[in-house]
Amino acid sequence: MRGFARYLATIDPATQIPPCGLFGKQQRRAPYIYSPEEIRRLLQAAGRLRPPLRATTYQTLFGLLAVSGMRLGEATRLLRGNVDLTEGVLRVRHPKFDRDRLVPLHPSATTSLRDYATRRDGIFPQPRTESFFISDLGTRLAHSSVHATFLSLLAPAELPTAAVGRPRIHDLRHSLVVNTLIGWQRDGLDIAARLPVLSTYLGHVSPASTYWHFSAVPELMQMAAAGLERRSGSRS
Repeated sequence: MRGFARYLATIDPATQIPPCGLFGKQQRRAPYIYSPEEIRRLLQAAGRLRPPLRATTYQTLFGLLAVSGMRLGEATRLLRGNVDLTEGVLRVRHPKFDRDRLVPLHPSATTSLRDYATRRDGIFPQPRTESFFISDLGTRLAHSSVHATFLSLLAPAELPTAAVGRPRIHDLRHSLVVNTLIGWQRDGLDIAARLPVLSTYLGHVSPASTYWHFSAVPELMQMAAAGLERRSGSRS
């Protein structure tokens, strides 16, 4: 609300901005919303890692997070049997809140996962783990290694590197939500009607949890303001 009010104040100086602390102490760190170009640079930087299996693992992993909005832990816990490359569906088992769900993928994402599996199995024909994503040693990916690798990619990808305000892996999930809303707004779709679908896709208990991922990016605020103007004009 405060972010939207600040935006409206640039249009109408009479807009009142709620003071900080009005809704209690806020713990949420403002997410970093990636642009499509920034995601492209991140994946390109991952593709330059060495050895080759490490490059394709992280390029595919971060690409999957960007297009599916999955949590990092859900992706690293994927087993080979959870990935249906024929139907293009992932089965996420025992995620947060212990709510199993199916995650359908775009055909391009399925192709990327299939290509990764082919390269992975060519290097490790006899796997040491049932995990879908593996390290260059053939073991399951460790969270500490994934985070360290991600941080090492920020500078090559021309992304902010300062401790305050730099992107996080989880911000790929926030970015998917925001960019989905922008797409719905641009297409004139009923967001309220579609929000339960997005909530289910993300594995949230209810749409209320999905609101946590909303961020006041300029494009979304402009569309929301335009919608308010249209509704106000229709009532006048």
